[in-house]
Order: sequence, then C-alpha cells, then structure tokens
Amino acid sequence: MERHTFAMKVKKGQMNEYRRRLGVIWQELTLFLDRNKVHNFSIWNAENLIFGYYETAEKVELSAKENVVKQKLTEKIEDTFEWLSTPGKAMRLMYHDFGVVREKKELIRHRMFMTKLKPGCEEEYKYRHDGLIEKRGDEMNLGPDSNFSIWCAGGYIFGYNEIDTTMETEPTEEDKKATIEWETRQLEIMDWITNDVDWMTGEHHAASVRLAWHA
Repeated sequence: MERHTFAMKVKKGQMNEYRRRLGVIWQELTLFLDRNKVHNFSIWNAENLIFGYYETAEKVELSAKENVVKQKLTEKIEDTFEWLSTPGKAMRLMYHDFGVVREKKELIRHRMFMTKLKPGCEEEYKYRHDGLIEKRGDEMNLGPDSNFSIWCAGGYIFGYNEIDTTMETEPTEEDKKATIEWETRQLEIMDWITNDVDWMTGEHHAASVRLAWHA
C-alpha cells in the first residue's frame, strides 16, 4: 500500500466557496476514486488550511485519460486555494509508525493535526522524529494507534492517525508527564494550529474538521 497526501491554503474569503465546489464535484470525484482504486480518501480543514490523505496499491499510475479527468476536476476548484504541496509530487514524510493498519474503519477514531514550523526548523523537526523511530527499532505498534504518519509542506506539519477505539485507554499520569515534556520541547520549533495540546498550554486553537471521506 502507498500513502499519498496533499496540502493547500484556501484564499481569503474563499472557504465557503471551496466547500460548495467540493460538494458540486463530489459525485464525479468519488467515481474517479473508485475507477482508480483509491481508498480511504479524506479531506481535512483547520483555519484556512486543507490536508488530504488517500491510499493506493503500490506503483499505480493513472492512464492518460484519467489524468485528463483529474486535471478537469482540479480546475473546477483550484482558483479557491493556493498549493502548499507540489501537485504530482510526494509531500515530505517526517515520521511514521504505521503499526497494524485496520482495514475496517467502523471502530476507528481519526486524529489529524496541523502545526506551523518556526523558520529554519524543518530539519530539527525531522531529526527529533528520526530519533523516535530509532528508539522504537523493529518493534511494531499493535495499537491503538495505527497508520500514523506526519508530513510537511510549505513550512507546515500535517499529522494523520487512526486510533482503534476498542483498544484506547485513558492516559496515565506518567503518560501525561511524558507528553508535556515532549510537547514543551516541540514548542521551541513549532506553533500549534489545531487544538491538540490546548489542555496543556491553556490556549485556544481550531479543531481539525474532516470535510469529506470516501472509503
């Protein structure tokens, strides 16, 4: 399985129009996804940012005909936003802990977060998360987190996670302490856009909203 992402910034005053046009093209878009065996397609929003995630089989390429369809669909909506990622090119994968990916999503809770990197901090962010991967080694995460990945484009960070609610437990005091230590250090190099650590900082940020999903 290959994971794909895209990111954009909606132009000022265009969020309602972006959402309206997404609704207009949705039926045609989902038919395109089905024909090309695209799975687990979702679009997320916080403030004026849009993040998209989807999955395909490995090394799948669109036919010339389907590329034309994709371009026409994009043209119907793209004057409402500016690209952060580069169309046709992969966003930079900053971290992954895929674990056991659940094929059935009925009991899955999604977590999608966004942050803004401080100037010149992209490599430091990658370095810190590479350290987590090195510490984990070959050990597979059996849950509840799965399909967890963090991506970067245009100075922004986008995280995607699927959480099996049947395995989810309340964090212990030790868990909370470790989270506070990590997030406090991360605030040296980034600023939160979504509200994931508002419980810790006392600040108020937007919640990430899933605008659309197609299995």
